[in-house]
Amino acid sequence: MNPLDTPLSLRLPAKLAKKLEKAGIVTVGDLLYEAPRRYYHWGALTPMHVLRPGEDVTILAEVVSARLIPNRSRAGVRFEVRLTDGSSEMTATFFASSPYKLSVHERLLQPGESFLFAGKVGEYRGNLQLVHPEFEGVDDEQATPDIEKRSNRPIPIYSTRGGVTSWVIARAIAVVLDSLDLDALPDPVPMQVRSRFDIEALGNALRLLHQGSTDQDVARAKRSMRWREAFVLQAFLAKRRLGNDALRAQSSPENPPELQAFLGGLPFTLTPSQRSAISAIGADIASSHPMQRLLEGDVGSGKTVVACAALIQVIAAGHQGALLAPTEVLARQHADSIRALLKPLESAGFPLDLRLLTSSTPAPARREIERLLASGMPIIVVGTHALLYARNLFADLALAVIDEQHRFGVQQRDALRESRNDGLLVHQLVMTATPIPRSVAMTIFGDLDVTVMKGLPSGRKPVTTFVVDAGNAVWMERMWQRAREEIDGGGRVYVVCPRIDEDDHPDELLEESTAPLASVTATMEMLAGVPSLSGVKAVSVTGKDNSEEKSAAMEAFSSGQAPILVATTVIEVGVDVPEATMMIILDAQQFGLSQLHQLRGRVGRSSKQSICMAVHPSVISDTSAQRLEAFASSTDGFVLAEADLALRREGDVLGSAQSGKASRLRFLSVVRDGAIIEEARESAGELIAADPSLASYPELATSLNDASSEELVWMERS
Repeated sequence: MNPLDTPLSLRLPAKLAKKLEKAGIVTVGDLLYEAPRRYYHWGALTPMHVLRPGEDVTILAEVVSARLIPNRSRAGVRFEVRLTDGSSEMTATFFASSPYKLSVHERLLQPGESFLFAGKVGEYRGNLQLVHPEFEGVDDEQATPDIEKRSNRPIPIYSTRGGVTSWVIARAIAVVLDSLDLDALPDPVPMQVRSRFDIEALGNALRLLHQGSTDQDVARAKRSMRWREAFVLQAFLAKRRLGNDALRAQSSPENPPELQAFLGGLPFTLTPSQRSAISAIGADIASSHPMQRLLEGDVGSGKTVVACAALIQVIAAGHQGALLAPTEVLARQHADSIRALLKPLESAGFPLDLRLLTSSTPAPARREIERLLASGMPIIVVGTHALLYARNLFADLALAVIDEQHRFGVQQRDALRESRNDGLLVHQLVMTATPIPRSVAMTIFGDLDVTVMKGLPSGRKPVTTFVVDAGNAVWMERMWQRAREEIDGGGRVYVVCPRIDEDDHPDELLEESTAPLASVTATMEMLAGVPSLSGVKAVSVTGKDNSEEKSAAMEAFSSGQAPILVATTVIEVGVDVPEATMMIILDAQQFGLSQLHQLRGRVGRSSKQSICMAVHPSVISDTSAQRLEAFASSTDGFVLAEADLALRREGDVLGSAQSGKASRLRFLSVVRDGAIIEEARESAGELIAADPSLASYPELATSLNDASSEELVWMERS
């Protein structure tokens, strides 16, 4: 048995093991993989200005003074200890029924001495305080006359969980490390790989992580643990890719006459990125190996044409194709766009049947679509989640295109991929208009082939973006005047709000706001009173509207009957109105950088110059200001994706902040460790290719087969 799987009850005193178990630390591995949150040094005190009321903290502070004070209004005493970080002060207060019960505190907490204090930060009369904190002084190992050695040695600080303090965890780790033969711990990273990349063996990395003598020891341990985690993850993904290649799918020949006629009849010139994507996807579909490809294209890069070409290829071979979209608005938009693209094929003698299937599809039309699917007739079906319920009706589905893949769970995406009953898989193309940083793509989509599309279609111009302070009345008045100028010139104007109405409380706000956030309801009322917009009709679209209401509003906006559309982010993806030339985003500080970029992508979809206004209150946080500055500085989604990565938290990047699940990464950071992920991906890929069964690497094979290793790969990809 792997020593890391040993229950702590066999290594620690029963009382301590039970206490750790309540904190979710059950095995030796659980304990040793409990990474310190930070490291302190004796003499380098914790800055108190960073502390906030309500935080559970472990701080290193020096005692300034201590006094025992009788309570005035009730029996008992309190012991007040003034703490300092060298510039600021705060109080630690202990209460007791008699002085005797605080005698140990009096004896230990002497002025000039430094201690670790753990507790919840409170506030009393405007000053920070800790009430009844636990505290820890110099332990026996550190009580040495070599003061320099003591001050240089890093003190690991662990998260306080379930009432278990940092030093309790540290002592438990010390006991366990002393009882293990660290050199004998099975290491999933083979020795030759460790030597090549200068990685510590697992046992020594764990020892240095918890008991390193210098900061350099700790840094080396952290790098080794990050690299090891990246390697196991990438090996897992490499095995998945290899396993997928062993499966079979329905093939469709490349470059059929229908596809050649389609490409030759397009009223525009394809970009180099579009041509490259069509070629790569066409080769995949012509193969008998099931395609698993991510098509990653910036907003406006022309992914719909690429998807249409892929669907034509399978229809021309006599099979069926499906395009799954997350919303009815987007599904209808795709159906209309593809019908328009396919129209020249009719005159070329290649008519193709395309149907739209959503929850709003009338029953007779639905039955007709189901009949066609069950007959095996070559047909393209564009739809929403309604397609998932019809998946068993597909008699010959060869390609499933999934747009905005992050809106669907893995099981939903795989429902179409696994819908055939002849043992073959369906080729799968997942698309996203949100550019993904390379380190994230390698981590979350590492088992997919990735095609990146860059550049705008011919004739399109980058959108000019301005950041507008809502407190500047002159700027705001000019903004609405500019909106009128766009409308008078035949354009359309989007106005996006973070809320539907005044009572709406969005689930996730990026910034706390004392002023009411812009809502669709209030904005519609406000626009009616803007002098420069007199006589201009506005309509609204929100997630609360039914499909008929949304369609009617979009039709009025698109036709110009109502040239202003006030909406929530329901129009964020896929809505394509070429006449739209101005985007106004109210309370833009409440939107993430990728979301802002998606919203801006709703304009600039013709040869006309378009403009985007990001409006914010006069007072916003530094992070929001940086985000808006980055947004205005570039229209390149890939540049913005990297900027977004630098500004966001790890949980946000991996999706755990939204899904409520832990990322399962203990050491590796996709935000910070792109170079490590790249190294590990290359090395793991070479190893798996050379030894697919891992017969020569039993430790790695065991690690990949272990359930906990599988949890490293968040196949939810939410």
